[in-house]
Amino acid sequence: QVQLVESGGGLVQAGGSLRLSCVASGRIFSMNLMGWYRQAPVKTRELVASITSGGSTDYVESVLGRFTISRNNAKNTVYLQMNVLKPEDTDVYYCHIDQRGSFYWGQGSQITVSS
Repeated sequence: QVQLVESGGGLVQAGGSLRLSCVASGRIFSMNLMGWYRQAPVKTRELVASITSGGSTDYVESVLGRFTISRNNAKNTVYLQMNVLKPEDTDVYYCHIDQRGSFYWGQGSQITVSS
């Protein structure tokens, strides 16, 4: 089993920054994909950014140039640095890990951006 614990959510004014962290524990394989999704009420969960064990990244177009995903493999931790936040970034953000076809999720972190 794998557990994901997130930290770093909160309230920020438009134009501000926040950083999310997610620590994975349990049976972690060296090769995996980690990342962040977000979801607003009555909407589908959207992939925000992902990063492979080797450091290859992928972003949804709406966050390009503003968000940066990174990871520390030794600590099984993934980060999401969010800059120039906009009110439309307001959502619950979920950490995830995909290893060998098994998906696990964090508990969710509320990000609220006020205008």
